[in-house]
Amino acid sequence: MSGHHGHDHSHSHAGHSHGGHGHSHAPASFDRAFAIGIGLNIVFVLIEALVGLRIDSVALVADAGHNLSDVLGLAVAWGGATLARSAPSKRFTYGLKGSTILAALANALLLLVALGAIVLEASQRFADPAPVAGLTVSMVAGVGIAVNVATAMLFARGRKGDVNIRGAYLHMAADAAVSAGVVIAGLIIWQTRITWIDPAVSIVIAVLIFWQTWGLLRETVEMSLAAVPRGIEYDQVEAALTALPGVVRIHDLHIWPMSTTEPVLTAHLVMPAGQPGDAFLGIARAMLHDRFGIGHATLQIETGLDCSLAAPETV
Repeated sequence: MSGHHGHDHSHSHAGHSHGGHGHSHAPASFDRAFAIGIGLNIVFVLIEALVGLRIDSVALVADAGHNLSDVLGLAVAWGGATLARSAPSKRFTYGLKGSTILAALANALLLLVALGAIVLEASQRFADPAPVAGLTVSMVAGVGIAVNVATAMLFARGRKGDVNIRGAYLHMAADAAVSAGVVIAGLIIWQTRITWIDPAVSIVIAVLIFWQTWGLLRETVEMSLAAVPRGIEYDQVEAALTALPGVVRIHDLHIWPMSTTEPVLTAHLVMPAGQPGDAFLGIARAMLHDRFGIGHATLQIETGLDCSLAAPETV
């Protein structure tokens, strides 16, 4: 029970040591950001789709469809963050903290689907360029930049410490880039009447977004597979635990993410002098929390007498 209590007390500060500004006690306060972001984007999608249909601009209609994937992305990220705050139960003993990892993974996949749609649209338009009212396109997409930048800024402070928030942030930043591309394309078309510029710009933007998304996808897949979280060096944690007074060696060290912000650790410490008492465990936990941002650690003490058969290292 005391272990659980210790975890409760410290989990809100997890990630402090390599994050900076205490973003990790922020999950609760992103609710407003999600609500504003979703509201702004729904209104913008409706306006953009209506104008696009009226002036027959495939670029605007495609951009509206793409902005709709943002609403979905934000909703997924919000769902993950909300579920993560649910209390532990006998079935889900960690609560549903892992839903932030699933949400970030879903967001990365959503971005890839949106990219596929953009590239498909653009390649069709190369074959059959439509006459486009360049100036109108630029003006509407200009509003899109404002909407997306504003939404991205709502999440900017959380993006370093939480992959789920970073997914939402990247989704918005990617969209601001798409809208900027549409603005530039619209202005060039308005001046030059060269219609293939529009699909060409979308392809360039798609490549840039893919590059960003790939990183997010790799990190979230690692988290889903319980890899050691980025920002924590396995060897450093091992050395720090081995350096604790009375510890001869350690084995079965496991470090994995419980959520996008909270790492968990379990380890067996071999201490021939015997069980050193609760104070030692408190020192060990505090060290892991302060140096590595690990707020939930379970340590098993072994005296070494009966564990000579145990493998010295299981990595």
